[in-house]
Amino acid sequence: MQWIKHSETDVYSNEWFTIRLADVELPDSRHLDHYLIRQRPVALATIVDDQDRVLLLWRHRFITDTWGWELAAGVVEVEAGETVEDAAAREMLEETGWRPGPLRHLLSVEPSNGLSDAVHHVYWSDRGEHLGEPEDAFESDRVEWVPLKEVPDMIARGEVRSANAVSALLMLHRLRGL
Repeated sequence: MQWIKHSETDVYSNEWFTIRLADVELPDSRHLDHYLIRQRPVALATIVDDQDRVLLLWRHRFITDTWGWELAAGVVEVEAGETVEDAAAREMLEETGWRPGPLRHLLSVEPSNGLSDAVHHVYWSDRGEHLGEPEDAFESDRVEWVPLKEVPDMIARGEVRSANAVSALLMLHRLRGL
């Protein structure tokens, strides 16, 4: 059953997102007001080394007041002409101090497609170069190489909470045959 959007108007907007109100017609012809969030694309990246360890950030999310392992991530500067892949490499360097080797697209996910049009594009590399301390050290408590084979147990324990990180790490775990 398909819902039909008749109109959409801005409620609030800033540089990060736009909240909109849509007039939506349901399959039974009823109408409802549906709020939605329009967002810029997000790029994520990590490195898996020759020991099948993945580079992750341990960070606190104040909104949910939770700690968890995540991948380096940030919005794509579309208005500046940045590509998704370039944004993934930039975020990796800024947040970890590692410049990834050639990046490969792993997957794209829509983490909350009932509320937002956000698309998170995940990239990975099998090598990188450590250039020093992270420029954005405020992003995480620590940056560590974590054995990829431990990922399913980490997820089960709630140590990886973000949908994009869960999806990406499980895919990398599968791709590496662990």
